[in-house]
Amino acid sequence: MQTSVAIIGAGPAGLLLGQLLHRQGIDNVIVERRPVAYVLGRIRAGVLEQGMVDLLREAGVGTRLDAEGIPHDGFELALGERRVRIDLAALTGGRRVTIYGQTEVTRDLMTARQAAGLTTLYESENVRLHGLDSESPALTFTHNGDSIRLRCDYIAGCDGFHGVSRQSIPADRLQTFERDYPFGWLGLLSDTPPVHDELIYSSHERGFALCSMRSRERSRYYLQVPAGERVEAWSDDRFSEELSRRLPSDVAGKLVTGPSLEKSIAPLHSFVAEPMQHGRLFLAGDAAHIVPPTGAKGLNLAASDVGVLQRLLTAIYHQGRTDLIPRYSQTCLRRVWKAERFSWWMTRNLHRFADAADFDERIRQAEFDYFLGSRAGLTTIAENYVGLPYETLA
Repeated sequence: MQTSVAIIGAGPAGLLLGQLLHRQGIDNVIVERRPVAYVLGRIRAGVLEQGMVDLLREAGVGTRLDAEGIPHDGFELALGERRVRIDLAALTGGRRVTIYGQTEVTRDLMTARQAAGLTTLYESENVRLHGLDSESPALTFTHNGDSIRLRCDYIAGCDGFHGVSRQSIPADRLQTFERDYPFGWLGLLSDTPPVHDELIYSSHERGFALCSMRSRERSRYYLQVPAGERVEAWSDDRFSEELSRRLPSDVAGKLVTGPSLEKSIAPLHSFVAEPMQHGRLFLAGDAAHIVPPTGAKGLNLAASDVGVLQRLLTAIYHQGRTDLIPRYSQTCLRRVWKAERFSWWMTRNLHRFADAADFDERIRQAEFDYFLGSRAGLTTIAENYVGLPYETLA
C-alpha cells in the first residue's frame, strides 16, 4: 500500500487530521488497532474551545455541532457557598466554549470519512514504524490476517499516551516531563437534566466537584477521590449524596438524580514529551502530552496540534516548504506548556491536597482572592479557558 500521510490512531485527532488533509487534496490512510465500536464507546471530554469549533467547521463537519452543540458564554467557580461567574464572552471579546461530546465529534468525523471513501483500517495489530530518518518511512501491521506494509512520505502519531508512535522515537532523543497527582476523578454519567445551565467547578473542604453536561438532558458529574479508590465502592446514592455535600446549598437543592449510565475513575496526570517530531514522524495529542482534565484542555490541545500539522503538511505538498518541518515541535510546545500551566493552576487551587501545609492553604485562598477580585485576574482565567490563539509556523 502507498499513501502520502499515514495516520496512526482513529480517535478525534487522527480523524480530524485526515479530514483536513483530504480537503487539501492530500491522500492519507488511518491505521487503528481498536474496533469501531470501542472508539465510539469511549466517554471523554465535552468542552470545546472556540479554536477547535472553528477547526471542525473548516474540516466540513460542523453542521451537527452547530445544530446540537450548546454554546456557553461563561462558567462558575464555587468556593464553599460563594459562587463567582467567569463571563467568558465579556472578558474575551465574545469568545466562548461549546458543549459537544467527544463521542459526537468522533462520530461526525467517521461519517465524513466514510462518505468521502477514505481508507481507515480498524483492528490493525502489531503496528511498527520504519525508516523514520529516511525519505521513505513505512508502517507494517497485520489487518484481517494479512501482513501489510504501508509506504508513505510522513507519519502522524495520533495514537494516544500508550500508543506505539512515541515509543518508536529513540530514548536518547526524547525528554519527558511529568507529574502525578494523589487523587483521581470519579465520574458519573446520567440521563438527568444538568443542575445548572453552565459548568460549575466547586472547591470544597471535602474535595473538588464538577457539574458538567453532555446535552440539556444528559449530565456528567465528577468527584475528587483518593488515588487507588475503587469505583465499585461508590453506589449511585453514595455518589449523589457526596456531590450534594460539595456543592453550594442552593445548587444542591436543584440536583436531579437518576441511575448512572457509566461510572469510572480517571487518574490525574501531567506529561509532556519533547520534541514532538522525529524525522518523518510527527506526534499529536495524547501521544505527546497529557493534562489534568480540570482545565478542559486535553481534546482541545490535540486539535491545536492537528491544526499546526495540517498547515505544515499543506505547505510541504503545495509549496515545497520542507524547511518548516523543524518548526513543528517548538510551535506546538509553546501552546502545550501554556495549557499545562493553566491545567496545573486549576488543579492545584480547586482540589484538596491531604499533605498541604497551612501556608499552602493560605496561598490558595490568596490566589482566589486576587484572581476573582481583579478584572485582570478574571480575564486571565477566561482567556485560558476559551483557548489561547493557535500558534503559527512562520
